[in-house]
Amino acid sequence: MRLFLTRSESAALRRCISMLNVSRSCFALALLLGITALGSAIALGGTAAWLIARASQQPPVLYLTVAATSVRLFGVSRALARYLSRLASHKVALAGMDALRGNLYDRLCEEPAASLTSLRRGDLMTRAGSDVDEVGNVVVKTLLPSLVALVVGVGTVGVISLISSAAGLVLALTLIVSGIIAPALIARSVRLAETQGADARTDIAATTLAMLEGATELSLAGTLPHARASLDEAEAILASAITRSAKLSALARALDVCAMGAAVIGALLIGIPQTTSGVLAQVFLAVIVLVPLSSFEGTAELAPAAAQLVRSAQAAERICALLSEEEPAPTHEIPQGESVIEARDLAIGWPGGPTLATGISFTLRPGSSLAIVGASGIGKTTLLATLTGVIPPKSGQALTNGVPAWGAERHQVAAHITMTAEDAHVFATTIFENLRVARASLTRDEATDFLARAGLKEWIASLPEGIDTLVGSGGTTVSGGERRRLLMARALAAPAPIMAIDEASEHLDAATADTLMDTLLAPSPTRATLVVTHRLSALDQADHVLVLAATQPGACAHVAAQGTHSDVLRALPTYRWALDQEEQ
Repeated sequence: MRLFLTRSESAALRRCISMLNVSRSCFALALLLGITALGSAIALGGTAAWLIARASQQPPVLYLTVAATSVRLFGVSRALARYLSRLASHKVALAGMDALRGNLYDRLCEEPAASLTSLRRGDLMTRAGSDVDEVGNVVVKTLLPSLVALVVGVGTVGVISLISSAAGLVLALTLIVSGIIAPALIARSVRLAETQGADARTDIAATTLAMLEGATELSLAGTLPHARASLDEAEAILASAITRSAKLSALARALDVCAMGAAVIGALLIGIPQTTSGVLAQVFLAVIVLVPLSSFEGTAELAPAAAQLVRSAQAAERICALLSEEEPAPTHEIPQGESVIEARDLAIGWPGGPTLATGISFTLRPGSSLAIVGASGIGKTTLLATLTGVIPPKSGQALTNGVPAWGAERHQVAAHITMTAEDAHVFATTIFENLRVARASLTRDEATDFLARAGLKEWIASLPEGIDTLVGSGGTTVSGGERRRLLMARALAAPAPIMAIDEASEHLDAATADTLMDTLLAPSPTRATLVVTHRLSALDQADHVLVLAATQPGACAHVAAQGTHSDVLRALPTYRWALDQEEQ
């Protein structure tokens, strides 16, 4: 592969191929069928050549019966084996793509959150979509054709060598030119087009857009000629890349044709003297001349295979850029028992960023509730991410059942605490299925009850399909308030004994927000609730309120007050003032 790929491309492609989870039995079946199809094509050519040459000698017709039957057999088996090979190979490829996407999603779920925050949604969708398809195509469009061509090519050279060793040598050399050198040139041409050409197209698009949107400003500043010169330079680079790529591609195709012609001419130059001298039977002259024409059918697939190899390797590099070098492994397990989360002198902040808040300490058990309040950007969401083990603490401890949440098995942490983010996703499916995301065993009656508790009873009743009504991806077909309450219903449906919710009352009017907060903070002997909110009027239902505040804007926050709602009202004048503003 080093002839066609760089070291980094080879490493990335091997890593992604390992995540395809290719079935060896299915791959072997597809390979066997491919070899049968190509072998039948070559056998058909050889048998037909022998039949024509032998028939010219006018032997008894009975002598030709087996050959004539064999021609029909090879013709049918070629078509049938090729059809079945396509089915088997595409089954392998599609199953591999599915496995790669699943493995990619699993790995992304285990990746540190900080490594994913810089990703744009479009990049992620491209890499999980078309790039995965490109990697999967390497199986059906590169590996299989290459192995088929190799096996059948070696077999053909061996058979021809038994007839004439010199003709076998010529065939071997021409197959190397057609099957290795020409595809290597194709791979290089594709790399030129994919790298230099892609960069040039990006520059052209960016420069053109800037010139269209800022034509007036560029003209007044006198920089429009400079922008046009940059555009001309990018176009020249693109034209050069296309030209160089086209030249290499044309040379590769010319080499392929020349190799085939050289094989035929070489067979004639070798076979005719051997035939006239009696070393080679006349009927075998036709065989060693015509068989090479069929044998190049396999190498003809190698040029597109090389092109696909390069595209797949570059797609693999983009996929691997999402993942850390080593698969993250959990360092410990969460003990069984009553679900308890604790913060002990906790300092929080995103990896590589500043410390947002310090000195946070509390304990939350099933049957109790905790509300975290503070100004926007103070670190409330970061605190939830730390408590749920998404990011590590800056200092102190964030514990689940007495052990750090960071580094524990993700599914074990999720079994104790479920988190509903402010921007949690609403899937493009029915309302009922959106709730079943939290608990697969959820019944329709339970779903209806959770929706009613979230304040959606009347809304569900007004829908033509009820809980079977489809909603758009991201909740685009519902209002912000309905989307938020739908997410709250999903949180209520989750089986975890600790429920963490970020901004539960966002996008809701005051009365609806208070009603929903009362529902979430209602005492439950089996569930604890951790709520991040800006709304204070309903927090008299909370067992504990923790206020984060900073002495000045941009400074590290601290716990300004904590205790019951009444305790915080007495201890913190700013808390009382904010509550008064809500009630006005």
